Amino acid sequence: MGISILLTGPPRCGKTTLIKQVVAGYTNPSGGFYTQEICEGDRRVGFEVVTLDGQRGVLAHVDIQSRYRVGKYGVDLTALEDLGVGAIRCALDEKRLVVIDEIGPMETFSQTFCQVVSKAIAGDAKVLGTIVKRSTTFTDTLKQMPQVKLIDVRSDNRDGLADWILQYVRDA
Repeated sequence: MGISILLTGPPRCGKTTLIKQVVAGYTNPSGGFYTQEICEGDRRVGFEVVTLDGQRGVLAHVDIQSRYRVGKYGVDLTALEDLGVGAIRCALDEKRLVVIDEIGPMETFSQTFCQVVSKAIAGDAKVLGTIVKRSTTFTDTLKQMPQVKLIDVRSDNRDGLADWILQYVRDA
């Protein structure tokens, strides 16, 4: 059985920053993706998927017309499945640290995404990811798996977490 560290917490609490810090300090190969805000001036207009090897695609945007919506954002599952799911599969195949940022409402519209995430966490991989704090059937199932260490990221604990996570992943 592998190990999975899933970071949770409110939006903008530092989850993705922690992921980036851990990946930067991890000396073994890693693969997967993180999400990043798309801003115009000081206004957030969307999110992009960025793979650890530098590929980018728009995941959600105020201008996307889609039947999949979260708030004001239309969601493009093609970008998620081609880039994000592809990067997870590649990391699994190559036995790398699997980075999944994020397992949230936009991403879980995709059954393909949910299947590959379930496979990664249930298998023998090392997984580092972020997961939505609020309760959903899919995310609650993942959070309850025995190999998952769920960490609540807060302003009072986030400063020391990167080093702790890095050591935990190295030792696992």
